[in-house]
Amino acid sequence: MNNIYLIVLYDYYKELLTDRQKDYFESYYFHNLSLGEIGTNMNVSRNAIHKELKIIENKLTLYEEKLGLYKKDQELLSLVKKINDEKLKSKLIELIEK
Repeated sequence: MNNIYLIVLYDYYKELLTDRQKDYFESYYFHNLSLGEIGTNMNVSRNAIHKELKIIENKLTLYEEKLGLYKKDQELLSLVKKINDEKLKSKLIELIEK
């Protein structure tokens, strides 16, 4: 699975994860720590981190399949870009990207 896509999904759905899951995800994807480094920092095995990251990835994907927030935002942004009124377009894009 594409890391950038997962990070985007994380931005949408992170509040649905536990604090520990957020720590694992951010350590791996944002701080570029290895599984071993995360395991050492959190006092768990490397394998446990690997399994939990897979669970998190699956959750993020499932949330997007069920809720489709990212897909809807992309579709809305695509439609807004077709608006000729630049002032209106600018305001709508600002609202979408918040």
